Amino acid sequence: MTAASVWTSVKSYFNVAGDLESQPQIEASIRSGVSFRGAQLLVLIFAIFVASLGLNTDSIPVIIGAMLISPLMGPIIGMGLGIGIHDFDLLRRGMKNIFMAVVGSLAASAVYFLISPQYEGSSQLLARTSPSIYDVFIALFGGAAGIVSIAAKNKGQVMPGVAIATSLMPPLCTAGYGLATLQWQFFFGALYLFFTNMVFILFATWTGVKLMGLRPLPAQDTARARRIQVLVYTIVIATVGVSAYLTAIMLQKSIFMERAAQFVQTEMVFPNTQVLSHREYVERGVRHIDVTLIGDPLPKDSLQLAMTRRLDEAGLGGTRLNIHQGFSIERAQPGPVTNNEEASRMYAIMQSQLAARQNTVDSLSRIIDGQRRVTDAAVRLSPEVRVVFPGVSAMAMTHTVASDVSGDIPSDTVYLLMVNAPRGLAAAERKRLADYAAVRLNLPAVDICVNPPAFPWPEAKTEEAAP
Repeated sequence: MTAASVWTSVKSYFNVAGDLESQPQIEASIRSGVSFRGAQLLVLIFAIFVASLGLNTDSIPVIIGAMLISPLMGPIIGMGLGIGIHDFDLLRRGMKNIFMAVVGSLAASAVYFLISPQYEGSSQLLARTSPSIYDVFIALFGGAAGIVSIAAKNKGQVMPGVAIATSLMPPLCTAGYGLATLQWQFFFGALYLFFTNMVFILFATWTGVKLMGLRPLPAQDTARARRIQVLVYTIVIATVGVSAYLTAIMLQKSIFMERAAQFVQTEMVFPNTQVLSHREYVERGVRHIDVTLIGDPLPKDSLQLAMTRRLDEAGLGGTRLNIHQGFSIERAQPGPVTNNEEASRMYAIMQSQLAARQNTVDSLSRIIDGQRRVTDAAVRLSPEVRVVFPGVSAMAMTHTVASDVSGDIPSDTVYLLMVNAPRGLAAAERKRLADYAAVRLNLPAVDICVNPPAFPWPEAKTEEAAP
């Protein structure tokens, strides 16, 4: 098999000529969705309110539902067809309808958010105010899939997926939210995202019309068509440039936030002080790291200087590091809580420190209780030993840990009974005393030390203290 035959076989898989409807059928299908009148206008209004509710409640399923029922794709694809076949009346009608749709969508969503109890931007709202180059590719490939689906005989269920992927309705609702609350970063960011999606759906439709070989209308002004095409190319290039610039800023910000969070986790580790919270952000082109410490206060100036040097070593030079400290378990003062998340973190860390200190207290208490039990048991055992072993005049008992210096033998707990026997103890008597003490004190074993030298027995201490 030759290379030419392989290439011919591969091209046959991508040949859509046999799957396309006739040009009049394609045009009729697209033209029918351009206008917003009657039922389509009502569907658009209902979709606006559904999308606004979804954004208000931060509900992804509701937002997806609004995308599915929204008819905004029709005029945009109609504009692409109008440019492709030089039907300027269709282009004008599509522009008029999409303008009315945008104005109506902004008005409806603004009215909704004026009367709804939404005071802070939800995550789904915020996600539609940061357009990037990825939105360009999504709209481009989504629009390409849309025009191929419309032109194909077997249309399948492509258009609902295109409506979800290109996301035309939620940005308009987000812009309406920004208009209602006078938050212009929401308004302009969301409008730009909608404009980006619209331009590249239009461009994909126009390109698809040309590639599928749809014939332009006869007796049209070719110079006018050329001017429109140049204008579209200019808008496309400008949109790509702005999107690429925003994407570069977004990637730089993402890299900074990742490095900054890693810096706080690895560098800001102190013995008796913990990081309560940290926040990384970029404001007016300046990078910031805000860190709140809890525990023992650290020297502010030396800490700031040391951390600033480490920022330079970590490739974060020029970042403003704001360190807040002064919170500790002993010195925490009651007062109003303004940040619920920070208060929760502080509470969790304080609980952790209290638990650690309680464990230390419990461990020391167990050690003291163990020593006290041995001491009390020895005091109770003394009268019995004096009766059973008359040769013993005094005794003392303790327990300790014996360790091998070389480390070859594991450490072990030793219970030691020291006795003062002026006449000494025979080996049999010593063993009997060890067994007796172990049974009476419920210990695994007791070692006997007879007459330890220089041991301060009570009698000796009394004799030394006498005049």
